[in-house]
Amino acid sequence: MKIAFIGGGNMGEAMLAAVLEDGLAKPEAIWVSDVSQARRRALVQKYGVAAMAGNREAISDKEIVVLAVKPQNLVEVMAELSGRLKPGQVALSIVAGARIETLSKGLKHGAIARAMPNTPAQIGEGMSVWTATPEVTEEQKGLVGAILGAMGAEIYVDDEKYLDMATAVSGSGPAYFFLMVESLIEAAVELGLPRDMARKLVVQTMLGSGRLVQQSGEEPAELRRKVTSPGGTTARALEQFEEGQFTGLVKRAVKAAYDRARELG
Repeated sequence: MKIAFIGGGNMGEAMLAAVLEDGLAKPEAIWVSDVSQARRRALVQKYGVAAMAGNREAISDKEIVVLAVKPQNLVEVMAELSGRLKPGQVALSIVAGARIETLSKGLKHGAIARAMPNTPAQIGEGMSVWTATPEVTEEQKGLVGAILGAMGAEIYVDDEKYLDMATAVSGSGPAYFFLMVESLIEAAVELGLPRDMARKLVVQTMLGSGRLVQQSGEEPAELRRKVTSPGGTTARALEQFEEGQFTGLVKRAVKAAYDRARELG
């Protein structure tokens, strides 16, 4: 397939790398536009793709046009591309908070797909939730799904409302886990563990626990019960979490992120 990336930042590069690694497109079929000359040079040298400063030039004859710019730059980009997309092209936006209605009006184009990926996409372990307008054909949905799937897992939803919810859970979610990892490492160091050892213990525990949830098929609550012996060390720790209203705190945090996602939209 032929793809244009409007924006060559971290997420744009993550998608580009995944597409190439999965063989969805050849380097010569990918054009990237970016305001930074240094960034363009780096992408050309690393991936062998074409890179340019002009957004209009980049979208020429491309099947998929990926909007991977910062939210504050979206209005300017849409103004530049307004009316320039052809009927056979799909605009795939990963711009946080930008609703399909805004994208469609700004671009003067009907075939819009909107996705919410997350940062683990940079290592092929991402989670993307996405939707598309009725103007996007099934064949085109297949292309979009393949691009997002190359970065990890992807879920298609019929209603755009789920993207704000996904933003609060999977989009912002990596930061929640990073905070937990950070906190556990600091707690371990305070106990007396060397920092490098504490980091290895915590990171591997997080990875192993996630894979156990994924592969066992059991509910997290059941897995938690299995590791919690009555009156044991885990039970004593969980009592502290309960006293601090950990579950309620997580729910409030996710709700705050969801409310903010709606505000940004």
